[in-house]
Amino acid sequence: MGTTISLSDDAYRILRAQKKKGESFSDLILRTFGRGNPAAILAYLQEKGPNLDLADAVEKTSKELRGNLKLKRVEL
Repeated sequence: MGTTISLSDDAYRILRAQKKKGESFSDLILRTFGRGNPAAILAYLQEKGPNLDLADAVEKTSKELRGNLKLKRVEL
């Protein structure tokens, strides 16, 4: 048995479209990324290019979280 992961519907559709007949999702991921091969992961990310929507969402959320952060001074 493996580990359960959650995917967005878009991510699932993309992975499903990349699968070969008779291939499991695990097989697809290992074929695409190798077994922990950082060079293969980097090559894949470079091929796909940056996800600007995701980057913008992360930046916006980070700014919001930092804006809501309340620091306390603690005397030791």
